[in-house]
Amino acid sequence: MKKFSKIPNETNGIEIKKTICTICDPGTQCGLNLYIKDGEIIKVEGDENQPAGQGTLCSKGAATRQYVYNPDRIKTPLRRVGERGSGKFEPITWEEAYKEIAEKFNLYKEESGAESVVFFSGYTKFYRPWLKRLCHSFGSPNYLAESSSCYLSTYIAHKLTYGMRGDPSWAGGMKCAIIWSSNPYYTNPGAARVIENAKKNGVKLIVVDPRITPTTKRADIHLRVRPGTDGALAHAMANVMINENIYDKEYVAKYTYGFEEYKEYVQEFTPERAEEITGVPANLIREAARTFATTKPSGIMTSAAPVVQNSNGVQNYRAIFSLLGLTGNFDKLGGQMVSPSSFLHASGQFKSRQVEFRQSRPVSEMATRIGDTDYPVWKELIEEEGQAVALPDHIISGKPYPLRAVIGFGMNFRMLSESTKMAEALKKLDFFVDVDLFLTDTAKLADIVLPACSSVERSEFRCWGTGFATCTKPAIEPLYESRSDIDIICQLAKYIAPEDKLLASGFEPTLDWILEGTGMTTQELWKHPSGMPVPNPIKQAPLQCLEHGFKTPSGKLEFVSKVLEKYEHLGYDALPTYKPPKYSPQGSPEIAKDYPFILNTGARLPMFVHTRMYRVPWTNSLRPNPAADISPVDADKLGVKQGDKIRISTPLNSIEVLVNVTAIALEGVVHMYHGHSQADVNSLFDRDNSDPITGYPAYKSMLCKIEKI
Repeated sequence: MKKFSKIPNETNGIEIKKTICTICDPGTQCGLNLYIKDGEIIKVEGDENQPAGQGTLCSKGAATRQYVYNPDRIKTPLRRVGERGSGKFEPITWEEAYKEIAEKFNLYKEESGAESVVFFSGYTKFYRPWLKRLCHSFGSPNYLAESSSCYLSTYIAHKLTYGMRGDPSWAGGMKCAIIWSSNPYYTNPGAARVIENAKKNGVKLIVVDPRITPTTKRADIHLRVRPGTDGALAHAMANVMINENIYDKEYVAKYTYGFEEYKEYVQEFTPERAEEITGVPANLIREAARTFATTKPSGIMTSAAPVVQNSNGVQNYRAIFSLLGLTGNFDKLGGQMVSPSSFLHASGQFKSRQVEFRQSRPVSEMATRIGDTDYPVWKELIEEEGQAVALPDHIISGKPYPLRAVIGFGMNFRMLSESTKMAEALKKLDFFVDVDLFLTDTAKLADIVLPACSSVERSEFRCWGTGFATCTKPAIEPLYESRSDIDIICQLAKYIAPEDKLLASGFEPTLDWILEGTGMTTQELWKHPSGMPVPNPIKQAPLQCLEHGFKTPSGKLEFVSKVLEKYEHLGYDALPTYKPPKYSPQGSPEIAKDYPFILNTGARLPMFVHTRMYRVPWTNSLRPNPAADISPVDADKLGVKQGDKIRISTPLNSIEVLVNVTAIALEGVVHMYHGHSQADVNSLFDRDNSDPITGYPAYKSMLCKIEKI
């Protein structure tokens, strides 16, 4: 090999092409420099000119070549020839696949209504506006997504409190931040960099997390809370702020609703009582409350799902978000700022037409969505999609109307509790289509499987809160016969929604339609391979709510939710009340006698994200077998050591895994990582263990027992 043979020059035929990594969708998208020779990626580096990654890559991005060139890639469209789940398929052409899908979908629409066909989005997320438009242009209201157990419950908590989303204003002179159940060092390198800079600038960090993580290591105060008791901790902090008279009285009087009721309610949550509930020492609760209330401006950094994946999840997050109103930090520079969405759920400092694009047909012209009857608050506050947790019950019962077909993009039946029930429901469908890169366990249940390409093989638009946007070009041609998800959607539109000429026109015309008025077009974006600053950015500005009113029924920040007041007959509390997790020592003491440990799942490891990197050799080698984290204290009590095999059991089911003894885990808590087909932890959580307001599965708190095998 010649020296420097991989550096591009005139003789070796190597060129660098720029794109983005979307393995950690949706909040990161680090830039990639791909070294290409003869149409093949031979080396991967970070792009220093792209603001999200700034030239760095995590273990997942570094393994891009193994991900793209994985031998498990689906090479052609496939038609099932064996029993569902057998994995037996025959190759067919794209034209055959499109015609068969169209024939079935149009038949079901004629016989059972367009609502009998479900359009589902898993990972990744860039194509979602297009898939939602296809769903509605076809006439179905049933666009669903994995957000049904991820971000949207947090968004509902935002809307019930402020009427809109708010994000911490790190660049606005913030002096104190609570990082609540988030570990961006494993999930979002860009956000981790923000924390590093904040520490250098002297920002006080309060981190709430039952685990020890790289984020907690940066904390000035680490509140090691028992899973599912976050609401009690927030109320105890409010108790201190109110009773020590360090809350923002002027802000509360002028801009909030329901304070007197809230004030009375939190009196029962003294730091001492909260210590009994949460395990956090009372003196630390007082210190955190005083620091946050008096070190202003202050903000709260949350994560998409950890707090809301609980049987009291929405109320727990409302309790947390109420601290911003109590301290006068919402809609303040350096505190929490209004964050309108530009594309997907990213605030890119521009206003696009994505909402108009994705909603091609008025809701009034379609049937009731899946989940609307079960979750009326979801129906009222979430336009984006129906609630997918109701999907398996809806398929099996056939009520209120039959569901005959599903087309899923990156779908994973293991996203739901009682995951085997979802798999059984898919088997009962008349027709199931799956679009993916790999022949996953979900794809094996399909009648037609379509091969999608990776992000480096397609064009993709993304934006960031820094006022930066990119539209990539394919760095390599799609492998085999794979295609971009958007190309698949636009082609399928010609068969099942032929009247939607815009959607059928393809990626570039539709993206230009969405971006019209922003000063950006695909052609202009393509001139900037590493991305470009947004023209005439709409800067994040304070006083959007304080001067013009909050987008709540009262027009104020609501300690008492007027939306939830309408549904008190369903048992919803208008105050952000705390209730112990349904399955916990406090919530189910009799069950806890036999199942003494708290099972927590959903936390990330740095080399995995959901199920997508288990099949990649580099990343999988870092933890090749499913393993549960338990504390050294618990390991001694159980008589187990590193690498022993154990059985984790709940009243519903059991799995067998290895033990990983680590101080990361809080005593009494078992952390099990999700997505393993050979040890599916979600099968241990019963469907009824969920948040009543949103239906979110309670993945963060379940009772279990451990037995050495």
